[in-house]
Amino acid sequence: MSKPVYVIAELSANHGGSKARALEVIHAAHEAGADAVKFQHYTAETITVRSDHPDFQVSGGTLWDGRQLADLYAEAMTPWEWTGDLVAEANKLGIEWLSSPFDNTAVDFLEQFNIATYKIASFELIDLPLIRYVALKGKPMIMSTGMSTLDEIDAAVKAAQGAGAPQVSVLRCNSTYPANSSEMDLAAIPAMIAKWGIPVGLSDHTMTSVTAISAVALGATIIEKHITMRRSDGGPDGAFSLEPAEFAAMIRDIREATSAMGTARFGPSASEVNSLKFRRSLRAVTAIKAGEAITEHNVRSVRPAGGLPPDDFSKISGMKAQRDIAVGDPITNDLLH
Repeated sequence: MSKPVYVIAELSANHGGSKARALEVIHAAHEAGADAVKFQHYTAETITVRSDHPDFQVSGGTLWDGRQLADLYAEAMTPWEWTGDLVAEANKLGIEWLSSPFDNTAVDFLEQFNIATYKIASFELIDLPLIRYVALKGKPMIMSTGMSTLDEIDAAVKAAQGAGAPQVSVLRCNSTYPANSSEMDLAAIPAMIAKWGIPVGLSDHTMTSVTAISAVALGATIIEKHITMRRSDGGPDGAFSLEPAEFAAMIRDIREATSAMGTARFGPSASEVNSLKFRRSLRAVTAIKAGEAITEHNVRSVRPAGGLPPDDFSKISGMKAQRDIAVGDPITNDLLH
């Protein structure tokens, strides 16, 4: 049986500034069947600085063009003072939780909540000092690899492993929001598995579940996807998030895809055994008298099974029937001489 896929529901900015909605999303993720819900811990001040420099204004055809980075992150951040209540709600429901810290202060803050797993965002993958600081906490780490070269991913994996992370996983990712399926290049997933020999998954910003299911078929064992109560609620991440019913449908499809992967089995499955009897075999298609020769006119390959294999016709052609053979009787060696 294939390994189960660990599905992470990303809250991100889809709380819309409301703790009540954040709690609602946690419930929705749990009801949809997600294994974990993921938070983000940063403030506008820890992730950027306020500046009028043009580099600090979002551009390039994104959903957030024209916004100042500081303003965007101030809107999108999850207030740290909510953390105790969010964690308590997840624990009460029995859904696991993890978070992405964006600087050392966030790591120190999360440690007080007994965080089990840390997530490194794609844009932070090149921040090797942050990765090492997280790894020193001795917790499993999951790292997204959007935009990253092979060498950059390799450096991040080595930094995490070298600093003491007990388990490191990496996620294929395209850091466009929303991402285009044609640019996901999921063929990298088996290559990543072969390269590092660690769990590989997908952080998926596409608008459907097709990419996630395809990733599972290629060996992904972690899927991360944004969830929102309603895309119509808006917000920085709403446009590329799945609503609860869509998220639940994606998880059902992932579970089915995982089950369908199965093992490299050949031969009949348990449910196919009964179908073996309907295979073709050599049977009489006209009445054959004792002493009559077997020809292509009185014996053919037909369904069902029970007679000699079809390929044996050349061996028995011209042989004589030892007794009368009725239409439909299976042709077997003991009937011929």
